[in-house]
Amino acid sequence: MKLPAFIAGQGRLLPDARLAGPMPWVIAIMMFLMVLAAAGGLAMAGAARAMGGDLVDRVTVQIVEANADLREAQAGRAMAVLGRHPAIASVHRVTDAEMQALLAPWLGKETLSGDLPVPVLIDATLKPGRHAGGIAAAIAPVAPAARVDDHARALAPLAGVIGTLKWLAGVLVLLMAGATAAVVVLTARGALNNHRPTIDVMHLLGATDVQIARLFQRRIAIDALAGGLLGLAAAVAVLALLGTRLAALGSELVGAFALSPMHWALLAALPLAGMVMAMLAARWTVVAALRRML
Repeated sequence: MKLPAFIAGQGRLLPDARLAGPMPWVIAIMMFLMVLAAAGGLAMAGAARAMGGDLVDRVTVQIVEANADLREAQAGRAMAVLGRHPAIASVHRVTDAEMQALLAPWLGKETLSGDLPVPVLIDATLKPGRHAGGIAAAIAPVAPAARVDDHARALAPLAGVIGTLKWLAGVLVLLMAGATAAVVVLTARGALNNHRPTIDVMHLLGATDVQIARLFQRRIAIDALAGGLLGLAAAVAVLALLGTRLAALGSELVGAFALSPMHWALLAALPLAGMVMAMLAARWTVVAALRRML
């Protein structure tokens, strides 16, 4: 059944102006916070994957010996032991040029060019699923001056904190989504109560509950999308500013928290998801209320 023109106009039931009333602005604030929380969670997840792939499966062996001859002899024996160890996939000794490049920003080239003893660094990659346990005991007899750095153990506290923050961000996103749905429900119920006489006339003319609900859900969907896009734009501006400030630090650890193009696509889809959620919440609220009114 087609509704009469004086009833079918959506402006009769809900404001026709964009961003009219408090609901779009509340949704904009919720979307702003939701995008920031989601971006934080995605960045944490990316950082956890980066640390897991680049550092957790690696072990560094330092030969700390002042005597150059003894240092070289122990380094050679340690390389041989690491090459035969069942948990080691590959072994690489950091060259003198690489060591100078690493230490120059801290000690200066003039200091390195003197007689300052520089430890020998050996970078070993673990096989998938293997751990660094037992490597120190295997090296100790042939290289007493060796120190084994297990990156997985060193990064475990940081990985735990990142994991906790990642799940916390997910919980915040869900809570704000629930709050947004509650705002939509309250708005739909308020509109129904304010226009009860008009809705009664529509029922007398033969309008169904679904037809009336469509008027509400379309108007609410438009407001939700407008508020969501506004919140997304504000959040993207804040994230861009933070990204610029973090990039200026020049830290590789900070760079691990960068967002990928896929992450940006997921963030951009949040206003659309919010619009669909608002439509469903409005439809369910209006239909349920109309059934109780009859």
